[in-house]
Amino acid sequence: MFKKVIDSENVLTDFMGTPSEVASKKVIYHLDVHCRDFISKSPFLVISTSDKNGFCDVSPRGDQPGFPFILNDHCLVLPERPGNKRVDTLRNILHNPHVGLLFLIPGMDETLRVNGKATIIQDEDILEKMAVKGKNPLVGIAVEIEECFLQCAKALKRSDLWNPESWFDKKELPSGAKILSDHVKIPGLDEKAMKERLEEGWKNRMY
Repeated sequence: MFKKVIDSENVLTDFMGTPSEVASKKVIYHLDVHCRDFISKSPFLVISTSDKNGFCDVSPRGDQPGFPFILNDHCLVLPERPGNKRVDTLRNILHNPHVGLLFLIPGMDETLRVNGKATIIQDEDILEKMAVKGKNPLVGIAVEIEECFLQCAKALKRSDLWNPESWFDKKELPSGAKILSDHVKIPGLDEKAMKERLEEGWKNRMY
């Protein structure tokens, strides 16, 4: 299908070059004061996982800033709130504990990358520390920290992500209800009915 493919690490390095000293040395192996501060201000992250066959998945997580519970310098816990019960991330963790986290702070172009090994926990004394509106998370995703490093700002600067002037008008945005309705093809669940279903879930089943 493609005529020119890079198929070895040596060829990749020859073409792309080697990282600078700063890029090579920026990785740390625990949550220091800077990582803790970043996480405390982040309301949104994505978590990447893969199953036993290497098929990958990435999933968003969001709540009030600082919603993960930092147990210590080497472990944090993500709350798993009610969702659609597909539990793709949790199922993947059972087969392959390696996860990658990317934390974002609105208005900040740098992001924080945290990699580690995950475990699904039910410890009530930890879950209650992440309760919202009196409701504990269903379970927690405990991540044993292996790497932390700041991701440079180029991607978010190129995308102009935080600049409202670069955003589409809301009328131009895709309709999530329409996309989902067309994908599932369930009789009676047209765009209007799907929108009502989604809005009811947001209102009554967020926590």
